[in-house]
Amino acid sequence: MKHFKLTTESIVNVFGVKLFRIELTIDCKWGNKGDKGGFVEKEDNISGDAWVYGNARVSGNAKVYGNARVYGNARVSGNAKVYGNAWVYGNAWVYGNAEVYGNARVYGNAWVYGNAEVYGNAEVYGNARVYGNAEVYGNARVYGNAEVYGNARVYGDAWDKSPLQIQGTKHFICTSKYFHLKIGCHEYTFEYWKENFERIGKENGYSKEEIKEYGLYISLAINIYGLNNKK
Repeated sequence: MKHFKLTTESIVNVFGVKLFRIELTIDCKWGNKGDKGGFVEKEDNISGDAWVYGNARVSGNAKVYGNARVYGNARVSGNAKVYGNAWVYGNAWVYGNAEVYGNARVYGNAWVYGNAEVYGNAEVYGNARVYGNAEVYGNARVYGNAEVYGNARVYGDAWDKSPLQIQGTKHFICTSKYFHLKIGCHEYTFEYWKENFERIGKENGYSKEEIKEYGLYISLAINIYGLNNKK
């Protein structure tokens, strides 16, 4: 039995789709009968004991179910699924065919999309992006401006050593995934940067001082995480 109903209060999202405010029809762990929730396109967007509240919005064929919660200004759309005991909140956005489940948390300004999966006790937050066929799971943490994509896997306690993030003189530098650095629009392994940073710097108009500066950042990353030659 559904524990909510659609009300007549509605908004139109950025895609021109009408969403309806939901309201509890029974007393339950989410509140009392009559308490308002967030916005959904249709009743099928929510099932089980899940709840959507605050200014959160669920649309398209997206599913929020199990004991999951979506709240704050979060968005879940497309064919995305949020289930289990997962939470999506803040200004986070989960869309495409992405799935967030288990005890996972996605929040802040983070995006999870494409065919990506976040599960277990993993957390994705800040301005992080997880997309493509990437998976983040176990006790992993992905945050800041980090990007995990392609067929990447981040798991276990992979980010116990927090991702490196430095605002350099010319471009931002961060560990986009283990043993990979992203400087500006360029992303390579630590090993590749170590061998080629001077050439790459010259090709991108860096001064001698800036090349030296970024060389020190690369050395710092290697000193923190170690060196792995896997591509």
